[in-house]
Amino acid sequence: MSSVTPAASSSKAMIWTGRIISTLLVLLLIMSATMKLTRAKDAVDGFKKLGYPDSALMTIGVTEVACTVLYVVPQTAVLGAILLTGYLGGATATHVIGGDSVIPPVVIGMLVWLGLYLRDARIRALIPLKH
Repeated sequence: MSSVTPAASSSKAMIWTGRIISTLLVLLLIMSATMKLTRAKDAVDGFKKLGYPDSALMTIGVTEVACTVLYVVPQTAVLGAILLTGYLGGATATHVIGGDSVIPPVVIGMLVWLGLYLRDARIRALIPLKH
């Protein structure tokens, strides 16, 4: 017997849409982390502009990878989404302080949850949206 309610049932299209959204986000996050971990010029310049020391690149890059890996693994995807929400909240605050647009980290955070919502019936059961 399944513990998922009928309202939380899913179609193949919904699940695949969630997987595609999540995959694109994971690729974006891994690219972002790679830029930090390899100390790409754009990452170093961005960190300097925002007032972060160069030494923060490694810590923030590793944190981004760890949160993303947790998001990819189905058994830890919810924990990964929660941690990515916190990570992106920090990015949003940094953008506010730096005078940059907050739209990218906010949209990414929303898409993290949309991707998970579409691919995971447990989240749909927890957050039932009415038609």
